[in-house]
Parts: sequence; structure tokens; C-alpha cells
Amino acid sequence: MKKLLNTLYVTSENSYLALDGENIVVLEEMTEVGRLPLHNLEGIVSFGYKGTSPALMGACAERNISLCYMTPQGKFLARVTGKVKGNVILREQQYASSKNGLESLEIARNCILGKVHNARWVLERATRDHSLQINVERVKEASGYLKNSLNYIQNSQSKEQLRGYEGEAASIYFGVFDELILQQKKDFKFQGRNKRPPLDNVNALLSFVYTLLTNQITSALESVGLDPYVGYLHTERPGRASLSLDLIEELRAVLADRFVLSLINKKVITGKNFVTKENGAVLMTDDLRKKLLAEWQNKKKETLTHPYLKEKIEWGMVPYVQAMLLARYLRGDLDSYPVFLWK
Repeated sequence: MKKLLNTLYVTSENSYLALDGENIVVLEEMTEVGRLPLHNLEGIVSFGYKGTSPALMGACAERNISLCYMTPQGKFLARVTGKVKGNVILREQQYASSKNGLESLEIARNCILGKVHNARWVLERATRDHSLQINVERVKEASGYLKNSLNYIQNSQSKEQLRGYEGEAASIYFGVFDELILQQKKDFKFQGRNKRPPLDNVNALLSFVYTLLTNQITSALESVGLDPYVGYLHTERPGRASLSLDLIEELRAVLADRFVLSLINKKVITGKNFVTKENGAVLMTDDLRKKLLAEWQNKKKETLTHPYLKEKIEWGMVPYVQAMLLARYLRGDLDSYPVFLWK
């Protein structure tokens, strides 16, 4: 099994990243403020505009260290990748399967089955653990709807049908998401999903963590030799990591949403860590972003038993395992793609 390495998050807007021997050096106003050996890293995410030296870009490309650029608010800008890994045959199989209507629909269906199954069990876990703090009847009703929708999803005959069922299930799930927020209700009230820009504190957190997870999945797909830009459910668009967006579906509720809820319910963050702009957009402060990234690193190190492999792995390895399983399916080693099903 691949070893989980660290991701370096550079949160300062004024940081310039350079190379010194086998080390990445973080500079501010030409003064060194940080240094880390490259061999400890699997990825670098920069939230600044100052840039990176060509030497460091080349070193990261040679070592297959993902280099990702985001705005200070967490919006994705660009990725720098090295040589394409994996054999030509695997990618040819991926491209062929994406054009094959039945095979493409099957993979897309599995991803959405995983999404709805995991969302349902997030709700079920809440009714079990917090029955005195939530409206159990309301959450159970939503869970029942999600359970019934699994049959429709399983039998969907087109991607248009599948997207319709997925959209309805997501609406039901987010319709009771506010019930899962047990603390700080005044500062973290949730009235529905919104983005571009997020208009409340909860949506700001969700959008930021979804971006982190998408980047992690993209790196995982590249590491096993798959093309993250050729997907099955999400349509191909220049610059859009469609396959990453397919695979994130099964992990949204169980990994990203539960992580956000834990930050709020354990009072790791507060409402003071957000800023509202004139257009209504809600942004996170620098301090919150740093705290969230540290907590995200800790979350990735927590362990679980993988439902398909039956092996204990770290949460941070789940995207890599799912990418590996998809590659094995495309090679013909598995009869179907074993979606991640949490309970």
C-alpha cells in the first residue's frame, strides 16, 4: 500500500516558493520563513499570488509532487503536473469506457449510489448518536427517502435520469443538514446549499473542503495513471477535472461534510472567523484557513477499515484506494467498480 505523505499548505498571500538543494524554501520579502525536505511531501498547495521558482516546479514534476495554486479564498486556479504516469493501455481503456454508453452509465451509477448511501448513513448515525438534540422524525423521513431513491438510481437507464435522481436526493439531504449542526446554531445556520460565492458560514466551509478533497482525488488519479479530466457522469470541459468530480460524490457526505460538522459541533471554529463582503459573499479569515488546514491534515491521519479491502487504512488514503480500484476495474481485474460504502 502506498504511504501517506504530507501536503504542504502555504497560506500566506505574500509567500514565494523556491528550491534549495532537496528542500522547498518559503520566502516572504526575500526572508526565509520555512523549509521542508521534498521527500516528505506528496503535494504542495499555495494560496498566494507571488508564485514559484521554475527550479521548484521542475523538481516537483520529477518527483511527482502535486503543485496546486488557489486564490486566498480557496478557489482553484491551476495545477502543475509532471510526466504522465501509467501505461498507455490503461488510459486507452479509460477513454474507451467513457465513450461506451452502458459502461459509462454503470460507473456513474455506482458513484451516485455511493453518494446517496453514504449521505443516508450520515443521517442515520446522527439519529443514533444525537436523538435528544435533533428532530429524529424529520431526519428519519429524509433517510427513508434516500433509501428508496437507491432503487431508482440502480435502475436508471440514462445519465439524464441519474442526474435527476441525484439532484432530488441531494436536495432532501441538504434539506435536513441544519439538524446535524448541534452547536453554535446562531453563527452556523444552514438554509440550503449555495456557492460561487458561498453566502453563509457553513457553505463557505463546505466549498473550501470540497476543493481540498477534489485536489486530493485529482492527485490520486494521476498517481495510478488515470486521466482526471475524462469522467463518466460529469461532462468533459477544458480545465475541468471531471473524473475527480465523479469520485468525490461518494466521499462528500462521509468525509467532507462530517469533517465540517465536527469543526462546528466541537467548537474548533467560531463565527468570528468569517468576513462578509458587500456582495454577500462569505470568506474565511487567514487564521481560520490555517486552523482548518491543520485539522484537515489530522483528519487524513485517522484510520478506518476500508469496506471493500477489509484493511485498516488512513482516511487520507481513501481517494488513492478508490482510484486504484477504478484502474483495476478498467484493466479487467474486477467485475465492477467497488464504490466506497460507509456505515
